[in-house]
Amino acid sequence: MRAVRRAVLLAVPALCTLASCGIPTTGVVEAGGPASGVVPTIRVYFVDRDGTLVAVPRRTVAPVDVESAVEVLLQGPTGAEGAKRLTTRLPLPGLLPTAVPAPDTDGPIEVPQEATAADLVKVVAEDDRVSIELTAASGELTGLAVDQLVCTALGAQRVAEPGAEPLPVTVTGPGGRPVEGTGASCSDG
Repeated sequence: MRAVRRAVLLAVPALCTLASCGIPTTGVVEAGGPASGVVPTIRVYFVDRDGTLVAVPRRTVAPVDVESAVEVLLQGPTGAEGAKRLTTRLPLPGLLPTAVPAPDTDGPIEVPQEATAADLVKVVAEDDRVSIELTAASGELTGLAVDQLVCTALGAQRVAEPGAEPLPVTVTGPGGRPVEGTGASCSDG
């Protein structure tokens, strides 16, 4: 019995030596920031060449809400999405005329200024509805443009508050005519 006991006592350290495979111990390895959990993904809606809405997943670092989702939508399709022939019917941020005082004239002159998504859209989430107002677009919004906004807003609400019933979305174009979206044309991707 002593021989078996001695063999077991000698075998345990030998097995531990073999199991380590010569990997040295290390301290804390600094590699990037701390783990931050799941990165939120929202769906923004673009239009394919057939005129159909297509849900496109986008990762966002901002907290998910309707305003941030609409801002992401207004950035337009990425190069890869454009290569898949996805487009938008919404006005994209770019150059907008802005009145500035002229030094040698009596009145202001219009000079192009870089516009941001905040210059184009105002999003208000109330207790019983979400309102999206496009302020700097020209002409009336098409039905597809309204659907892009409505579907993106409804999708953002579902991510922000899973299980809750999304609020109705009203889109008002520059003409001032509000349109309430139903989300009937929204796809899941």
